[in-house]
Amino acid sequence: MAIDSGTPVLLVCDPKLGSLHIAALTLLDRLLVAVRRAGAGAITVVCRGRFPSVPRARALGMDWDTARTPQIKEPTLLIEVSALAQTDDLKRLIDHGGRLATADKIPLPIGITEKWRGSVMESLKGRRRLVAEGCAVMVSDQLSAAVAETALWDTMGGSTDGLVDRYFNRPVGRLFSRLLIYTPVSPNLVSVVATFIGLSSCWFFAQGSHDQMILGALVLQFSAVIDCVDGDLARVLFKESKAGKWIDICGDQVVHVGLFASLALGLHRADSPAPELWLGLSAVVGVALAFAVVLRGMLRPEQRSNRRLQTLIDRTTNRDFSVLVLLLAIANRLDIFLWLTAIGVHIFWLIAWRLQQSAPTMDEA
Repeated sequence: MAIDSGTPVLLVCDPKLGSLHIAALTLLDRLLVAVRRAGAGAITVVCRGRFPSVPRARALGMDWDTARTPQIKEPTLLIEVSALAQTDDLKRLIDHGGRLATADKIPLPIGITEKWRGSVMESLKGRRRLVAEGCAVMVSDQLSAAVAETALWDTMGGSTDGLVDRYFNRPVGRLFSRLLIYTPVSPNLVSVVATFIGLSSCWFFAQGSHDQMILGALVLQFSAVIDCVDGDLARVLFKESKAGKWIDICGDQVVHVGLFASLALGLHRADSPAPELWLGLSAVVGVALAFAVVLRGMLRPEQRSNRRLQTLIDRTTNRDFSVLVLLLAIANRLDIFLWLTAIGVHIFWLIAWRLQQSAPTMDEA
């Protein structure tokens, strides 16, 4: 059953359950923002008792109606506020109908129905199950809310995460993320801090001594950890923004340029046998060209569904290189890294440019 993107939403909320906090936001707050982002139409909340706090929904200027009793007159996304679900899965329900189920295929009190039958469970009885791809769990008390929060954090990774991000940078960065969600610190501020930490590593690289190079690599690794925090905060608190995306992207490019330039200077001071200054110049120019090509793709609507280009970007723009820098710094062979980047960035932008010219779409696989 195909459902129109303007599907209304009815949230049946027990004040006690709706007030349970999951990663600094109440369960009701999370569901309100998630259904709006999923493309839902009019939202109605049935809540008998004190209305739970919903600061993020209010900050986003969301509107909803309140009612004392549930009423359904057309196909409606019905949600009992005793389960957590994410935007993408709610959108799948709106698009295809059915009833959401956990990864273990246990049905949840979330689904599309045309009639109210006395309770959420009865109203959704017999609906085809749609297995969730994201976090979808029942929440009944503080303990289950804590379990739901852990499951939610596990979905906060980015598309460009490599092995080091997945198993080190993001888990370590999450220690900071879990603390910062309760503070006024914004994701954009974290992005700026990560950029400055990354740039501070350049001072150590530029000194040229073995010990300073190792210190620079350690600081660079720390900046990679902090660089994971801004995305975590933005996604878990529904604070993603275009400005934040550009701050993060531009900050990364500034750090890359500083890294390659400082490495070239440091190796020159250390009397490296490699043509370090020319390699540094090649790497810096390559970064500028690569950024220009990627930027061109981002600003052209027909390129946004270019699957092969996005796969290339995801696989080559992760933070895994920071570990390679650290290992080569310890081995006192950072000239190898400079050779790799001086050549590799040009290969990247040439392939990316060629993929843009062929302009494949998501339908072409």
